[in-house]
Amino acid sequence: MSTDVVSIRLPDQLKQRLTALSQTTGRPAAYYIREALEQHMDYIEYAYTLQAETEAARRGELATISHADLKAELGLT
Repeated sequence: MSTDVVSIRLPDQLKQRLTALSQTTGRPAAYYIREALEQHMDYIEYAYTLQAETEAARRGELATISHADLKAELGLT
């Protein structure tokens, strides 16, 4: 697996928590940062995609269907 280095700035409290966890478990802080990203990246990407699509819909850039038309299309009228 190829890896790249990423530098991040953390609030002091978060950095202290990460350091404490690292010291308690003997694992490097990078392990926990990588774990957090791997476990939550799909959610983060999904949330930002939804946000972008919502903004596009509000700007009228996406095709939409009215509630009444959707009900009719589904045979719920």
